Amino acid sequence: MARHFDPVTLRLFVAVCEERNIARAAEREAIVPSAVSKRIAAIEEAVGAPLLVRGRRGIEPTAAGEALLRQARDLLGAMERMHAELSEFTTGVHGSVRVLASVSVLAERLPDDIGAFLKRYQRVRVSLDERISADIVRSVREGAADVGVLWEAADTSGLHTVPYRCDHLCVAVHPDHPLAKRKRVRFEETLSHSAIGVAPGGTMETMLRRQAALLGRSIVYRIQVSSLDAACRIVAAGLGLAVMPREAISPDASAAGLVLLPLADAWSQRRFVICSRGEGSVSATARLLIEHLHKKAKD
Repeated sequence: MARHFDPVTLRLFVAVCEERNIARAAEREAIVPSAVSKRIAAIEEAVGAPLLVRGRRGIEPTAAGEALLRQARDLLGAMERMHAELSEFTTGVHGSVRVLASVSVLAERLPDDIGAFLKRYQRVRVSLDERISADIVRSVREGAADVGVLWEAADTSGLHTVPYRCDHLCVAVHPDHPLAKRKRVRFEETLSHSAIGVAPGGTMETMLRRQAALLGRSIVYRIQVSSLDAACRIVAAGLGLAVMPREAISPDASAAGLVLLPLADAWSQRRFVICSRGEGSVSATARLLIEHLHKKAKD
């Protein structure tokens, strides 16, 4: 059975589980789909149990497949860390790091901070994807991502975290809005006006609903959108106000002529963290990136 579990096959199996589609996994790994199917069929025969089934959302791992997926990620991660550690003694730092970040972090300083890292370590490859906080935490815990950058309000128990940057929530309104002349507003005051929801199901929306509930109120969103720039356009059309991070939307808000009102509530300052599975479970390259981001946050 051992000969079926070579690194290439394990990587292909992980790709299929993550993409939920053999064709997309094959494209991601630069191999023909028939070769992917053949390798997975071989390990299923060796195991004596099906590893994948077709579900409502595409291909999904069975119970045996979940076990293999967890072990495969650990093994591939260990091999990546081994190569990264050894490379430091030969040709200098190189390797790859997969980073997942929340929408606000990605819209703010993270791309610039990673860009500075890549200028220093030009042999390193960093993949950067946007996810909601719950998905970031799950991916880091499962080893599907090396590093996560997200709001500290998320449940990161069991993960190693270090501080990153912070931002400030504000209320974006049209210049003709009744609140537009105010210098700052309390969140409670916004609940009497039509609101635009941003990133439904995300950590920020959950927190805003919780804060409204503590006030004995509820939020009724007139429109919900998935991105900050879409929310700015809708606010600019005069369809409602939106609570969003000031640092992320300032350029779009300025271009659209929006008024940004600071929130007076104590919880309006958000702190972000960098999370990983721990120093012993990340590659040397990932550790360098984490240290770089942490240092940038203190500059």
